[in-house]
Order: sequence, then C-alpha cells, then structure tokens
Amino acid sequence: MQNQFNIRTLFTPSLTTMSGNIVNKTKGDRVIWAVIILLTVASLLLVYSSTGSLAYRMNKSNESYLFKQFAFIMLGLIVIYWSHRVNYTVYSRIALILFLISIPLLIYTLFFGVQLNAGSRWIKLPVINMTFQTSDLAKLALFMYMSRMLSRKQEVIKDLRKGFLPIIIPVIIICGLIAPANLSTAILIAGTSFILMFIGRIRTKHLLVTAGFAVIPVIILVSISVAYYDKEKKDTAELPAILSAGRIPTWISRVQTYVYGSKGVDGEKTYQINQAKIAIAKGGLLGKGPGNSEQRNFLPHSYSDFIYAIIIEEYGLIGGAIMIFIYLLFLYRCIKVYRKCPYAFGAFLALALSFTLVIQAMVNMSVNVNLFPNTGVTLPLVSMGGSSFLFTCLSIGIILSVARNVEQLEGNAATVSSQKPLTTQQSEEPA
Repeated sequence: MQNQFNIRTLFTPSLTTMSGNIVNKTKGDRVIWAVIILLTVASLLLVYSSTGSLAYRMNKSNESYLFKQFAFIMLGLIVIYWSHRVNYTVYSRIALILFLISIPLLIYTLFFGVQLNAGSRWIKLPVINMTFQTSDLAKLALFMYMSRMLSRKQEVIKDLRKGFLPIIIPVIIICGLIAPANLSTAILIAGTSFILMFIGRIRTKHLLVTAGFAVIPVIILVSISVAYYDKEKKDTAELPAILSAGRIPTWISRVQTYVYGSKGVDGEKTYQINQAKIAIAKGGLLGKGPGNSEQRNFLPHSYSDFIYAIIIEEYGLIGGAIMIFIYLLFLYRCIKVYRKCPYAFGAFLALALSFTLVIQAMVNMSVNVNLFPNTGVTLPLVSMGGSSFLFTCLSIGIILSVARNVEQLEGNAATVSSQKPLTTQQSEEPA
C-alpha cells in the first residue's frame, strides 16, 4: 500500500502551489480585476455569437474565431499581469522615449501605412503578418508624457509659457498626425487630454481659448456638409478639388448621413445603423438569449464596431444597461485609485488611461444607438481582438500597477500603525 502510485499526488500540489503563487502575486484593485474577467468572458460569448456570417464569408469555421479570440484574451491577460507587476515609475522614465518614437511612426503610417477608406491607420508588422495601429501606441505614450509633465510642473502650471505650452504642444502634434486618417480617435484623445489638464490645475482660460480654436474646424466641417448637400438627390453635391482630398469626403458624408439620413429607400449610407436599430428593437427588455441573434447575419462589423447592438439583441436592454454599469464601475474604482495615490504621476496616469477607455466605450455604445455619427471605435475588452485589444490590456495593467502601489502603501501604513502601543480601548477589543 505504501508503494502504491497515485497520479493525483503528483500534480495536485504543484498545481495548487502554482495557482496560489499567481493569486498571491496578483495585486491591485480586486474590483478592477473582476471587471476584467467579466468583460473578457462577455467578449468570448459575443465574438463567438457574432462571427457566424464572417466565418461563412471567409470559408472558415466559427470555432476558429473563438479560438483566436481566446488566444488574444490569454495574451492580453499576460500583458495585464506583467505590466501590473512593473513599478509604475518605470513608465515615467520611458514616457519621453515612447513619445519621440510615436511621432515618426505616425508620420510613416500617414504616408506608407495600410490604406482603408482613403485613410492610413495601420502598418503591417513583418514576420508575424499582423497589422498594428500606431495611434494606440501614440495615445499611450502621450498620456504617459502628459502625466509626467503635469506632475513635474505643478509649481509653474498656471504659467502660459512654462506650464501650459510644454503640455499642449505634444497634444497638438499627436492629434494633428492622427486626425487625417482617424479623426474620431484624435477627438477622443484631445477630449481626454483636456479633462486631464483641467484636473491638473491648468488655467481654465488657457483651456477655453484652446478649445475655441479646436472647435473652429468642427464648425467648418458641419457648415461645409450642410452647404454641399443636395436635398433633391439626397446625396452629397459635387465637391471642389480642395474638399475631395483624403478623408474629407468621408467626414462630410458621415455628417450629412447623421443629419439628413440616407440616400434612397434602401438606406445604403445608413445600412449599418439601420441594422443596429433592428437588432436593438428585436432585443427588447430581456433579449433573445445568448447566441440567438438574427442581425449578426446582416450587420457589418457586428463583432467589433457594432457589438453593443448584438449585446442588446441577445441580452436585452437590461444586458446593455449592465454593460454600461460595468464600465462606470471601472471608472469609479480608477477614480478611487487616483484619489488614494500620493504621487502625482501615478494619479494622473491612472486617471488619463481610465478616462480614455471609458469615453471610448461610451462613444462606441452611443454610435450603436445612433446618438453619435459612425466613428469606427471598438468596445474595449469586448470587441474582437487585435493590436487595439492588447494596448487596452496594457493600459489596464498600468492602472493596476498604480493600484498595487497604493495597496502596498496602505499595507505599510497599517503595519506601522499595528506596531504602535495599544490604547486602553484597543487592548480590550477581542482578538
């Protein structure tokens, strides 16, 4: 009996030890970790449900996209884990380097990147044959650099030349290089930057003047869209050569479609949003149930840009409301990390990254319900994976790195407090 071999004794202790080590080394806000798990599980279910038509068109099995998404999620969780183990002060040291690297990458993408709808957003990585959206790196680098500058210039932050200009110029450079190919992302970055600068105590009048100049191109675009709309043909009138360059016709068309509707009875220009509306209407309050979506067969990009419409169709308005609550809960916990962090760089960085992720989520959901024009942004941690998914995971890992530091500081403070002599009241309390 003593020599009897039991295979369970061979694996169980090691597996238990390994899982225990991972749990012990996983630090930071537990609620944020729970949000990550919830969103990634939802991503698996939704991507598997919404890629049926894509699999048919590409002559692939639906399971292949499920396994691909599972691989991206596993890789993303590894990115979150290792980035949250890194001391967040390291990101301050590499902020300037990443910022300087992102500028030539954006320029290269603008002129030599992969073309889609008259815009260049991606560069193809050799060997692995994967496209990489350089604006994701630039966005991360910019917020690192802004957080660093805001933390270092608090003494002169009210000064125009010493405080405001060194921070706003990098924002203008990055947004200016992203806007020609991806206007929506540039606007999201600019909006988040303004929120961060406001919280960083930059003078309100400096921000208002800058915002006024930033609004001028938007007003011009809307005015041109209205002026060059043919109401009889219900289409864009002939544009002059200066307005036919790059993605300007696409911007004009999207504004016109949002304001006036589509061309013809079939709604060719609003096909996506019309199908999204149908999906939302079919979902009702409780939804049709997991995997029972019908509009996934008609809705383009139901696995990425319009995945929120599939959420409502399958899980109802209640499921859509729960999804909004999850993102708001994530933002609330990140704000708590910001308030508890005693160091300015970590606080600003956690706030900037959380705001950009939640704003992106809200914009995506607003587009799906036709509150905003089509922007092409994905739902963070839910839409089908790609380079954007991995950069989202990296951003969350950095937030958790700041949370881990806050957790350690609170633990150290509690240890010091426990080592102090007990008061009479404390000594009488039961152990």
